[in-house]
Formats: sequence, structure tokens, C-alpha cells
Amino acid sequence: MLLNSYQVDLIEAGCDEAGRGCLAGPVFAAAVILPRDFYLEGLNDSKQLNHQQRDELRPIIEKEALAWAVAAVDHEEIDRINILNASFLAMHRAIEQLHVQPEYLVIDGNRFKAYPKIPHSCIVKGDGKYLNIAAASILAKTHRDEFMAKIAIDYPAYKWDQNKGYPTIAHRKAVIEIGLSPFHRKTFNVSNPQLSLPFEEEG
Repeated sequence: MLLNSYQVDLIEAGCDEAGRGCLAGPVFAAAVILPRDFYLEGLNDSKQLNHQQRDELRPIIEKEALAWAVAAVDHEEIDRINILNASFLAMHRAIEQLHVQPEYLVIDGNRFKAYPKIPHSCIVKGDGKYLNIAAASILAKTHRDEFMAKIAIDYPAYKWDQNKGYPTIAHRKAVIEIGLSPFHRKTFNVSNPQLSLPFEEEG
């Protein structure tokens, strides 16, 4: 069972990102502050849930959270500053948009660039341990999926409505055959799908 928060003395925001391993599109991040007694049946790491489950949980999280925000760093910024720094920047942008000021941050993963004047802890696989990080993972994932489905309309060959920009066989094959779209990350290498094991998006 996931815990409500990492600590109980300070107003805590859970943070997570989505889209780090993609070949195309932005990286999205979310920051979520939940009520102390918050509980939501089925809330878990977004990768453990299917598309329908995430879409059902998202409006409940957005309604019940004390504060939430989603932010993105686009493919051009990713190419300029690298994906790790872009992930940190997306989380910083989400945090600064919160209408309730957090006093503590819990970050999914093992690395983070400190946000000014707010202490933090990095939690490996935190989206499967704490409800606020799990909630952030769902918001980041669903908002990003929504964006990728929208831009997929103009670039159907890459099947972003299905793979969301992850390097699936179909996606890599399309890049090799027709080249990069304006939304692709130019600093990411695209391997020949015939030379490697298949990669499918998790969740």
C-alpha cells in the first residue's frame, strides 16, 4: 500500500516526469500536493496502470488535490540542455506554478537539481511508494499522452497516437524510412529496429 507522504510536518509536493526515453515530443512533469488524509482506490505508479485507468484517475486527482501543476520542456530545449536537465527544468516549472507553496519536495528517481529554498528527497521508484508521486506520475503521463495524440494527427506515419513517441519498432522504422519530423529530438540516436530487441512503451 502506498503511503500518503514522505514526511508529515511540512506541506509536501510529489514530483514526477514522463517522456524521458522518447524520440519525439516534450518531456512533461507534474507536481502534486494532496490532502493529508487523501486516498484513491487504484492510485499507483502510472506504468502499472493502463490507459483507461490513468484517464479515470486523472480528473479525480485534479479535483481533490490541494494543488497541482503540469509543465513541459520541448524537444528543442531538450536538444540544447540534454534530457536529464530538461527533466529537472520541467519539474521546476511545475513546482513554480503551484498555487500552494510546498515546503518539501519528494522526487521520483535518484537525481534532482535542488529547487531554490525548498528541501527535497529523491525516492527511487517513489511513484510506487508515495501517493503524491504516483499522482504526479499519472498527471505527467496523461497530459503528455494527450499532447502526443494531438500532434500525431499531422504526422500519422510515426504512430504517436499509439507509441507516444517512444522508440517502438514501428516508430524507429518510420524515422529510418522517412526521416525526422519537426518534433523529433535531434540529439537522440535512432537504431535500426532489425538490429536490436523490440522496445515497447511501458504502461
